[in-house]
Amino acid sequence: MGNGLTNIRINPKWCKGCGICVEFCPKSVFTLNQNQKAEATNMAECIGCKLCEMRCPDFAISVEKKNG
Repeated sequence: MGNGLTNIRINPKWCKGCGICVEFCPKSVFTLNQNQKAEATNMAECIGCKLCEMRCPDFAISVEKKNG
């Protein structure tokens, strides 16, 4: 189960819908929406590994620790 301590931000203007985040996420946090843009649809499972951030070729994803 995810730790609930991370926040994922996706810039839809930069996302080209390549699906790399979907494929590399070990917890299946991402899906591509009807516009073929990445969405974090399973945030409860996020473990904050930042593979999505590191692998995104367009720098459209950032993973941050939540405050508090």
